[in-house]
Amino acid sequence: MLNLKYQRTIATSVKKASELFKVVLITGPRQVGKTTLLRSLMEKDRAYVSLDDPFALALAKNDPEAFFQKYKLPILIDEVQRAPELFIHIKRLVDEIDKKGQVWITGSQIFSLMQGVSDSLAGRVAVLSLLGFSQAEKQNDCERELFTPEMGVDTQRKILTKEEIFDEIVKGSYPDMVLQSDPYMFFTSYISTYLERDVREITNVQDLTTFANFMKILASRTSQVLNYSDIANNLHITVPTVKRWVSVLETTGLIVLLYPYSRNVSQRSIKSPKLYFTDTGLCSFLLGEDLTGSMLMNMSYSGALFENYVVSEVYKSFYHHGRVPNLYFYRSENNTKEIDLVLEARGKVHPIEIKQSSNPDIKMTKAFELIDEKVRGRGCIICNCSEVHPLSKDVVAIPVSYI
Repeated sequence: MLNLKYQRTIATSVKKASELFKVVLITGPRQVGKTTLLRSLMEKDRAYVSLDDPFALALAKNDPEAFFQKYKLPILIDEVQRAPELFIHIKRLVDEIDKKGQVWITGSQIFSLMQGVSDSLAGRVAVLSLLGFSQAEKQNDCERELFTPEMGVDTQRKILTKEEIFDEIVKGSYPDMVLQSDPYMFFTSYISTYLERDVREITNVQDLTTFANFMKILASRTSQVLNYSDIANNLHITVPTVKRWVSVLETTGLIVLLYPYSRNVSQRSIKSPKLYFTDTGLCSFLLGEDLTGSMLMNMSYSGALFENYVVSEVYKSFYHHGRVPNLYFYRSENNTKEIDLVLEARGKVHPIEIKQSSNPDIKMTKAFELIDEKVRGRGCIICNCSEVHPLSKDVVAIPVSYI
């Protein structure tokens, strides 16, 4: 069992899932700590095998039965999406036993994984998502409650200054970066490995240089509504290619897409989404290799990166508690008013504004009236204030450090 310098909030959900399901799947981008987490939790008799090992991969693909004769249950299989042939054999094996938590699997290509899961392991598998370290985990506060505008107040939480927040934005949340890796070396290697392995595995991209430039363009448009035509024109490629490449980034967990909120559920995925990177360090590196937090604070991208940081932390709060957030944004019909985030929870719709300001004002929440007051829950402004304080009976200001 490995010892972790920082504990992971999701560990509690992994243990619970192992008591309820025969198979536990952890998804998430490369190098966010999936394997390290599970190896820190695994029992002494649990086998471990990585399908990054070419010999193990060849055996898994060519002779799955021999694979499971060599690696017996209980087992942890890393990067399982590389051998989808294993799924049907996992199903057979777990159906023959009554024990829970016998198979732990990880993967960094979410859509291909879920196809294998839905085809073979439906009802047998718990699916959990892991991103990089959250603010709470960096403060060794894994008991921090799930974020909502109605969350309680913990006066023991450390309030980060605006300068410290932007240092966190530039550093990002990959464990290697948090543990003092060299930014240039880490992200250069990460992007190179990502292009050569994940991108080539998922799609037949021939020009990886153009794909790398595509990633840089998306970084410059983080926290914005996707304009596929504009991106296509910039790169001299087609709109279908842009959409396919966006899907690749989403598939590998590097970005999330936020769709506009509508009372009509069937209408939510029709209009163009907003794009956010799951790691602001990667996004910052794509914008400028030598950026520092103090530099970023004074750049035109600062507001977009601050918003991206908040959105990614909200996602981590939910994912690391074993939950999937119902998150959207809201825009008026004439595009004159917008709400940065809309969180749907327990029958209520919570409007959320994201501001760099240290002195939020109730006027910043004017757009909250776009949400029908019959369903509108408590709203909030997530900002750089130093404490939680009410702005009205229905709106509260929350320091970004409290997410």
